[in-house]
Amino acid sequence: MSFYFEAFEDRRPPPPLPWSPRLELAWQFLVIVALVLGANYIRWRWTDSLNPDALWFAIPLALAETLAYIGLVLFTFNLWQVRDFPMREPPRSIAECVDEPGAPERPVSVDVFITTYNEEEELVRISIRDAKKLTYPHPVDLRVHVLDDGRRPTMKAVADEEGVNYITRSNNVGFKAGNLRNAMELTSGDFIVICDADTRLFPTYLEHTLGYFRDKDVAWVQTPQWFYDIPEGRRLPVVLGSRLGGFGRVLGRGVERVIGPVRIGQDPFVNDPQMFYDVIMRRRNWCSASFCCGAGSVHRREAVMQAALRSFGLAVDKEVDRYSREIEDEQLRGDFADAMRTQVVLEKELTPYKFHVSEDIYTSIVLHSDEARRWKSVLHPQVESRMLSPQDLLTWMIQRFKYAGGTLDIAFHDNPLFKGRMSLAQRAMYLTTIWSYLGCLWNIVFLVAPIIYLFSGIAPLSAYSTAFYLHALPFILMTELAFLVGTWGIRTWDGKSSYLSFFPVNFRALWTVLRGEKIKFHVTPKDRQEGNFLNLVMPQVAIIVLTLAGLAYAAFRVFVQGAEHELPNLVVNVAWGLNNVFAMLPLVRAAVWEPEGLPA
Repeated sequence: MSFYFEAFEDRRPPPPLPWSPRLELAWQFLVIVALVLGANYIRWRWTDSLNPDALWFAIPLALAETLAYIGLVLFTFNLWQVRDFPMREPPRSIAECVDEPGAPERPVSVDVFITTYNEEEELVRISIRDAKKLTYPHPVDLRVHVLDDGRRPTMKAVADEEGVNYITRSNNVGFKAGNLRNAMELTSGDFIVICDADTRLFPTYLEHTLGYFRDKDVAWVQTPQWFYDIPEGRRLPVVLGSRLGGFGRVLGRGVERVIGPVRIGQDPFVNDPQMFYDVIMRRRNWCSASFCCGAGSVHRREAVMQAALRSFGLAVDKEVDRYSREIEDEQLRGDFADAMRTQVVLEKELTPYKFHVSEDIYTSIVLHSDEARRWKSVLHPQVESRMLSPQDLLTWMIQRFKYAGGTLDIAFHDNPLFKGRMSLAQRAMYLTTIWSYLGCLWNIVFLVAPIIYLFSGIAPLSAYSTAFYLHALPFILMTELAFLVGTWGIRTWDGKSSYLSFFPVNFRALWTVLRGEKIKFHVTPKDRQEGNFLNLVMPQVAIIVLTLAGLAYAAFRVFVQGAEHELPNLVVNVAWGLNNVFAMLPLVRAAVWEPEGLPA
């Protein structure tokens, strides 16, 4: 059986971004200047710029800018510094990884869990074969397990043919988390490697990650997820050359000399995770706040089980206290609590991996907030596996909705900011993640504000005067410069575009959580879903159409009807509106994207 991704087998992952102390110092200096300018801008916005004749418009926009500035402060804290955990030699025995006098000098044992539900069996076979190729410089007890929640005889046959263990269960309670818990009950490895059906581990995975566990407090190591099937696009000189001949090639080379390599058609879904793993997650290492992202991670079994047991005990005590606190007689209250505790223990389930649509980040919170043990997490910066990316907009949106909804559900119902013994820095990092998903609220304001002005002529500021430019431009330019330096080597526009254009998905996730509805677990399809997906981007199309129509109408009002006094306002809103349009375009293009070789 052949797969589309066989054409990409020779691709190699990008190396981690090199750390430069000079660049880091420059970034820190520039971003401090940017934040000071930003604080001054926000002060000016509230004290001297609000349009008193349109407070219904002026106040929401100023509030949105303030909330966005808070997000900027949090994001700056997240990106402040790179402090990688030093790689250490892979342990010879489990005694080197545990804090127990007299621990046995036996080889470490590792369980590789490959979770699957309805994926193509031959796809899982490829992942199995790669897992069997894992190397290690010392003797190791390695066992590969296929965790099949689809209960398929064909999947069992593949596992038997490949000589690996097949594990299933009679129900799908807890979805992936329940699948992992069931497997933990039937296995005993010191370390557990989590893989999705399409996770193909590199042979060096174990020898590059297990050394971190020499630190007895490291609970898990997350490796970057690399989607090796993302379209690479074509270089700008090639594209321009095919359209303009020799002049186009020369023009393309000139542009690339100024701004660096440019690829057209690269990553149509803006799905390259390098910004997330190599910058955002990696820079949480200094305070041990990088969270688990599921596939590609390896866990210390002891940590997962200890934290689960403590969390289970606290949950039981909380439930018992809720019913017994109102009993005034102390003896009666004690007898009642003892009797009820037994009943609650029998009814409540022990969940090593939290039963949740976002079980990975939820479990991270449980471990980071453990009252008795401050477990550490590590983001290993080097790619150690390859995975398949969503190949259509529907799949991509399902995945992003699950991420947003799961995180927001945790924030509203089991907020990590108030849990256990997490450090202030760890709490700030989790707050940054939560705040980013709340950004849909103020992003809607930023998208609609220029449209309101362009059609009505009503400005949220008393005037786009010299004072505006003196306060806004230095802040904007310094912020752009700071993050250009701070994320040097990463395409940042894609992240900005994705953050702004995903407002409908994040808003729907927020609304679902606020209404008390459960975020459902959807298995991300590994095959391209056929169909027209323009219906999924109607909000983005509406922003584009309304903004362009508003620009035309405002230009007519200023230049034809003689409203020259509005020209300063028009200039600002043209730049603002076009920025919004260009931010929406990648998602709209993704809705109609077809892989090369398929009929349009």
